[in-house]
Amino acid sequence: MSQTSTSPAEKFDTSRASEYARQSRIALAGYDACHDLAACMLAASLGSRPANILVVGAGGTAQEIIAMAALEPQWHFTAVDPSVPMLETATAQLQANDLLHRTQVHLGHVEDLPAAASFDAATLIGVLHHLNGDEPKRQILQAIQARLKPGAPLIVAGNHYAYASQPLMLQAWGQRWRQQGASAQEVKAKLGKILQGADPPHSEAAVQALLHEAGFGEATRFFSSLFWGAWLACKTPS
Repeated sequence: MSQTSTSPAEKFDTSRASEYARQSRIALAGYDACHDLAACMLAASLGSRPANILVVGAGGTAQEIIAMAALEPQWHFTAVDPSVPMLETATAQLQANDLLHRTQVHLGHVEDLPAAASFDAATLIGVLHHLNGDEPKRQILQAIQARLKPGAPLIVAGNHYAYASQPLMLQAWGQRWRQQGASAQEVKAKLGKILQGADPPHSEAAVQALLHEAGFGEATRFFSSLFWGAWLACKTPS
């Protein structure tokens, strides 16, 4: 797979941020269900008690915060994203849902947060496959792990598999866009873009290995949609 040198933050410019809500719901069949189930998995892990949740890559829809906040009124959130347009879009959604008073919004990366921060749980949704190579993936997982309490749960969700290794699913992904009204030319362009624009872990085992290396235990998968998967794993005790 060819890669570009564009950073994830640069990829999510104003144009992409403005269309993110619609595009993401087409690209991921079950977008809202995944976020709803992520909230349910964390609630099942933590119980109904006050909690501080770290939301990494919160830009765009802020859907994970909206879903969690509706389920657990005692939870508060720290939203982190390196893209100004994406974070502005997310902030607008939080404001529209009256959630800014429950959310601290940070422009930047997890590493920019205080090392002494101690969160009850975290989410990393739709981020890993935008990081080129395994080392940046390990780094972000390790940075999250360092800011979680012992035993705290992490939701990881995103694409896995090398896209070209799954031709049937790749074609089905193209049909998903056609189903939503895209022309044959548009489908071809989107297929070309997905092959060049991301670097997902190449298997579910690769996701698990990255989690283990970062200090998390066995992951439980709770959602799947074509290339997309979602897992919950807990920080291993020190």
